[in-house]
Amino acid sequence: MKLKFGCLRNRILLFIGVFFVLGSSLEAQPNKGTVVIDQIAGVVGSHIVLKSEVETQYQQAIQQGNLASDEIRCRVLDQLLLNKLVLTQANIDSLQVTDEQVDQKIESNLAYYIQQIGSVEKLEAFYGKSIPEIKDEFRPLVKDQLLIQQMQGKLTKSATASPSDVKEFYDEIPKDSLPFINAEVEFAQIMRNVTIGEQEKDNAKEQLKTLRDRIKNGEDFSTLSILYSQDKESAKQGGELGFVNRSDLVPEFAAAAFKLKNTTEISDIIESQFGYHIIQLVERRGEKINVKHILITPKTLNADIVKTQAFMDSISDLLKADKIKFEDAAIAFSDDVDTKMNGGAMMNPQTGSTSFDVGTVDPTILFQLDKMQVGEISSPSLITTREGKQAFRILYLKKRTAPHQLNLQDDYQKLQEITLNDKQQKAMENWRNKKKAVTYIKIAPEYSSCDMVKDWTAQ
Repeated sequence: MKLKFGCLRNRILLFIGVFFVLGSSLEAQPNKGTVVIDQIAGVVGSHIVLKSEVETQYQQAIQQGNLASDEIRCRVLDQLLLNKLVLTQANIDSLQVTDEQVDQKIESNLAYYIQQIGSVEKLEAFYGKSIPEIKDEFRPLVKDQLLIQQMQGKLTKSATASPSDVKEFYDEIPKDSLPFINAEVEFAQIMRNVTIGEQEKDNAKEQLKTLRDRIKNGEDFSTLSILYSQDKESAKQGGELGFVNRSDLVPEFAAAAFKLKNTTEISDIIESQFGYHIIQLVERRGEKINVKHILITPKTLNADIVKTQAFMDSISDLLKADKIKFEDAAIAFSDDVDTKMNGGAMMNPQTGSTSFDVGTVDPTILFQLDKMQVGEISSPSLITTREGKQAFRILYLKKRTAPHQLNLQDDYQKLQEITLNDKQQKAMENWRNKKKAVTYIKIAPEYSSCDMVKDWTAQ
């Protein structure tokens, strides 16, 4: 395994996320200060790379802390060219990804970014678009991303990283070139929504019934939505959600919305994770629909909070007394569908592992974890979920790693992944060198000073 150490270091930094090459599609942030008149930066087979793609990814690299330089822009273009070459092969091999796979990836990424930025409203303000508009914008990008991952998996499936491979890789790294690893944590949670009393549910449904009757008697749906709906964002638009796909809506809402036959029909009262709704059709275009709704969320009473806290206190006591395993308690009692079947373990959507750089952890969670010892279980704390519900959360700190220089003892799993990643990159480089010789490739003259880009057209 003979590599130039500068190249080797970049491979390590690339894998652990310090060095930017190409992030998740949903990480591309709007560059409001720059307007790019689109032109073609490169052509690979039947695919083109636009200058706007290069600049968007380049700006992201700068925002992530890299110094502005032509080298970074060249690396971005190099990776985009490789992506287009892989997409070309994916088309030749007739690889497919389903709409469901695309939607699941978008939902996973959106959930992560909503958690990071603080709320749906803040994310929409950041992009200047509604969630359905954000999903529509990124759907083709995510589809390409999944096709690229599938094709890369096919091209690199024979690559492996044995213990001896890992040690050999590590031993070849000069000690002064080992990257610094930030503090990391692994944790799990049990989250229980505050149980709302039946009386408050009945009150919410009765309020919606009254509003539904008023609309049927001639009052304007949009006006009543502005006045009474507790979905404040859509209420500003008279309750309208804009054109969405069925997959953009929670199942109960989607089922009722897509049953509506005309613009005068009002749905029955339906229940979702957000509360109770009535819905009216605005317009339908093929598989997309625009509806308006009124949301009423049942009130959470102090008595409901006290009751749920008492229940979670009892679970916490059982956990601390070691009378029940955390994993079993999560499966039995947690309302968080994303973690309960994993025994409460939080998964990092960026890496697919259970390890989180402390800089990426929700500050409200990190505040609690900082006060805990490894193996400790917290008392329940009252939180507001991203759906706007009140809930109690119990945390379990499974592992904490102090800031340190990459080493075999503490970071074997990470090094194994880096080693495998390096082998996969070599396999991709070998494939690229063979494939580019039989593929039409053209690159805009302004990138002619990039050595790594010149290699694409070298014969």
